[in-house]
Amino acid sequence: MENLRDKTVGAFVTEDFRTAAVFSKYKIDFCCKGHKTINEVCIKQNIDTRVLLKKINEVLLAEDSNTIDFNSWPLDLLADYIEKTHHRYVVDKSVIIIQFLNKLCNVHGGRHPELFKINELFNQCVTELSQHMHKEEAILFPFIKNMVKAKERDEAVLQPGFGSVANPIAMMTHEHEVEGERFNEISNLTNNYTAPTDGCTTYKVTFAMLREFEENLHTHIHLENNILFPKAIILEKEFS
Repeated sequence: MENLRDKTVGAFVTEDFRTAAVFSKYKIDFCCKGHKTINEVCIKQNIDTRVLLKKINEVLLAEDSNTIDFNSWPLDLLADYIEKTHHRYVVDKSVIIIQFLNKLCNVHGGRHPELFKINELFNQCVTELSQHMHKEEAILFPFIKNMVKAKERDEAVLQPGFGSVANPIAMMTHEHEVEGERFNEISNLTNNYTAPTDGCTTYKVTFAMLREFEENLHTHIHLENNILFPKAIILEKEFS
């Protein structure tokens, strides 16, 4: 049990994604700050380490044949999955959420001025994520796929204009942290996505959609920060 205290949060989630639910319950960031150890997050957030590890162990021991082992996937398949599942989710859901937030601001903004800030933050998030995903789809992901093909064919890989793959990965990781902090602010402003007592059905639905959007984003970032990116850096070294 003691050695598990020094294991990173991201490593737990990478090995078994079901543990993400435990970390989410304790408000532990397993995506942007997945490099933190169990001991570090417990000290910072005043969590009983033994209790947290017990909860994690319960999940690990539970049988679940439906768990997807993303860590075993080829990198080209994982990149495609992220693009077609999580990138598409951002595009599709953001349009609806923005419409709902605009409606809430018009109807409830007078009594709840925090809605305008929430709307502003979410719109900033969507704009930045759109640019972020375009860079991944146009530059980073194609290079990762090219490396996979080159290894399969035992060929050399063409040197990209950005130098080492670690360079765009560092930029993408930084942008992930920015969005993680932005959603932390949204979560605080919405009282952890809890609609006020005078909130209508649209209010509740909008906050539920924001919560789902954040959860999807956490999974999205986890797959990149803790699996795709580190493995891409390792793969690149095989060509040197």
